[in-house]
Amino acid sequence: MANSAAPTTAAPAITPLSLSALAPWAAFVGILMLVLLYFVGAEQGATAVFQGETIHEWFHDGRHLLGFPCH
Repeated sequence: MANSAAPTTAAPAITPLSLSALAPWAAFVGILMLVLLYFVGAEQGATAVFQGETIHEWFHDGRHLLGFPCH
């Protein structure tokens, strides 16, 4: 009864990410956040890229949730 039923293999090692591998993803996420911030915070009135109220209505609740005035 000296043998146990549990496997004795070691867990695989986690390799660290280098900054050069992480930088493109960080830039992509940063640009994506800036675009979303624009649509939520500034896409209406004089700075509007798209005509009409469609974008404003899509982001209306998020605008109020984040504290941006829109009325």
